[in-house]
Amino acid sequence: MQGSSSLDIRDFFVPGPLGRIPVRLYLPATPLARGQKRPLVMYFHGGGFVSGSLEDADTPARFIAEHGQLAVLSVGYALAPAKPFPAAPEDAFAAATWACKNATELKVDLDRMVVAGDDAGGCLAASLTLMTRDRCGKPLAAQVLISPMLDPSMRLLGDAARLQSDLTAETCAASYRQYLPQTMQRLHPYAAPLEVSRLAGLPPAFIATAECDVLCPEAEKYASSLIRAGVPTQVSRFAGITHAALRTHLPLLTEIVNFLRCRFAKLQGHAPHPQFLPNKLQPSTPF
Repeated sequence: MQGSSSLDIRDFFVPGPLGRIPVRLYLPATPLARGQKRPLVMYFHGGGFVSGSLEDADTPARFIAEHGQLAVLSVGYALAPAKPFPAAPEDAFAAATWACKNATELKVDLDRMVVAGDDAGGCLAASLTLMTRDRCGKPLAAQVLISPMLDPSMRLLGDAARLQSDLTAETCAASYRQYLPQTMQRLHPYAAPLEVSRLAGLPPAFIATAECDVLCPEAEKYASSLIRAGVPTQVSRFAGITHAALRTHLPLLTEIVNFLRCRFAKLQGHAPHPQFLPNKLQPSTPF
């Protein structure tokens, strides 16, 4: 267990289809009232399906847990090329299943369970909403996708030079080659959410894009597809921000917390104007 003045942080493993899955649980140090439960956010780190770890998700996970006063379970899923598709989404589903089975011990409210992630983790979060629906799992309350990788065909990828993007088509292609070694896998809905035509019934979405990011067009295209399917969707593009910088961008993290507060207030039937974090919030702990 690690700790801070505002959070209790625990590293452990949960069972997965290919072995143990490392996870990190962030819990606000403020004690719960008797019978009270916290919302749960499952967070998936980035790294293009081939790299990344729980450490890469530490900043957004800490911020969301502390300022949202909710539980965050950060998941270290299987990485390619050692474990290519479908290992990563199956790990995500296994971690979600474990969380549901252990909700009482975790003191979390499964009616307010959210998936979130950046880069490849954004794809896994989107895929998990599909898997949960298709496998008749516990319905998710919301999805938060931060500059997600959603299209292995890369047909909508932006121009890196024009956008001054820190992420390039070559880097994306190299990641997809390792993650999806079989060509037909690039059309699988859990690998390519942008290819999915059956989006109705998915949880409300918050999709964040960076102006200086080749992935911006495909993420916003996915947002428009969700809207057409009747899924309540909020889209925010952050001007002058690169792909790598977005997940730790303070205005983004603030907006995520405010989006979740709105969503939870609606689920609980509260007043339509929950208390928001100010846009220029100064975090109480260094990130």
